Amino acid sequence: MGEVLIHALRGVNLEVYPGEIMVLLGPSGSGKSTLLNIMGGLDVPSSGEVWFGEFNLGAADDPSRTEYRRKEIGFIFQFYNLIPSLTALENVELITEIVQQSMQAEEALKMVGLEERLHHFPSQLSGGEQQRVAVARAIVKKPRLLLCDEPTGALDHKTGRLVLQALKKVNEELGTTTIIITHNAGIADMADRVVHLADGKIVQIEAKQQKINPDQLKW
Repeated sequence: MGEVLIHALRGVNLEVYPGEIMVLLGPSGSGKSTLLNIMGGLDVPSSGEVWFGEFNLGAADDPSRTEYRRKEIGFIFQFYNLIPSLTALENVELITEIVQQSMQAEEALKMVGLEERLHHFPSQLSGGEQQRVAVARAIVKKPRLLLCDEPTGALDHKTGRLVLQALKKVNEELGTTTIIITHNAGIADMADRVVHLADGKIVQIEAKQQKINPDQLKW
């Protein structure tokens, strides 16, 4: 920024294991979102390497990263980004049109407990229901990696637990590697591993010996 050099990340060295739930935990400005965006191919690191299996993501060009995001990645953000003129079912069906081996949109919505709300518009859904539509939209293409940026940040505790339960179910039934970034330490108890970040650095990686079900989380 002008003459000021900002290190969003500093020497981060991290390996993510297939099928795990990982929480990236840290305060605002710690580098969580930058790390998530690099994993998702939205941002490109200025140095270092990023690999997804045998794919060198850090060195990939724009078309290759776009293809990577389309095939491999499901994104869930704090704000739902649903198209208001489309029903829940139609919002999810949009994704099935750009990938080859997706599940049925109805199946994805059933996984998150919305089989009775298929034909409701976003304005007819609660915040938690809208976020679960966003989860269904992210998983309908059966991504190998699910990236969640503060998925409960705009929700109350009770509604947030429902969203986390949906993420846990997706992880268990589809084997989807799931990474959740949050500043909420309570959510970390549902993870296999917790990566603590501060000032762009990993300060601790904590392996959970016993995970807590989302409906038992306290925060």
